Amino acid sequence: MSVITVALIGTLTYWIFFVLDPYILSWQCLNRPIVVAPILGLLLGDFQTGIIMGASLESIFMGISAIGGSVPADALSASIVAVCYTVLTGSDVETGLAIALPIGTVMASLSSILLSFSSALAPYWEKLALSGKPGRFLTQNLIFSGLIYPLPNVIIIFLGIAFGVTGLNSALAALPAFVMTGLTAASSMMVAVGFAILISMIWSKDVASFFFVGYVMAKILKMDSLSIAIIGGAIAITMFFYEKQLIDVKNSMVASEQKPSDDEEDFF
Repeated sequence: MSVITVALIGTLTYWIFFVLDPYILSWQCLNRPIVVAPILGLLLGDFQTGIIMGASLESIFMGISAIGGSVPADALSASIVAVCYTVLTGSDVETGLAIALPIGTVMASLSSILLSFSSALAPYWEKLALSGKPGRFLTQNLIFSGLIYPLPNVIIIFLGIAFGVTGLNSALAALPAFVMTGLTAASSMMVAVGFAILISMIWSKDVASFFFVGYVMAKILKMDSLSIAIIGGAIAITMFFYEKQLIDVKNSMVASEQKPSDDEEDFF
């Protein structure tokens, strides 16, 4: 498969997911790496690489989200370019992961600049919405959000894959061995950082012990991920039904306390 063909497939995949998920399906999380990377890998003829990179990239980006005025790295563009780079060059997954976060950061900065320009059209959209012509408003909105707004990103991603991957691969090949070793270590650390960011948001002392239990099962007992997931699922289901029973008992006690006695019923 030629570089231009890969660039076209990657760019078209980016365009579809960019428009489909937030603007048509209202954020169904289809633009996440764990969904995009395997599909792109399948289209490029390397489904295994797509699955591996999708899981690894999702581990990096799962704890990164837009909260308030923060501008997180663009996981969609990072996934597209990283998978295309890995498939085209035949590099290891760690090298593709190492370039994903810088690409996502740059594309997120570009998107924030474009968003400021689109915000200038707010008075026009408000006037169009008040005109009482929903069909015209919907059509123009779809044209803008589906064709005009993503166009700069689409062009940059196509040029980056079609003409930048070869140069990037040559530059990485010319680097000393210790630099590539550092990039591999950095890509492995990014997965850990992604999990750390996620854990920092969901950390609770009530379930903190399970994190250490999982660590012992994985590192000391050498259990595989599927076995740990099955045990974790069984524990979660057991805790769910246990807490449900406690809530049911509490509700029944409250209901019995609020129920009037026989003497009160006879009096009224």
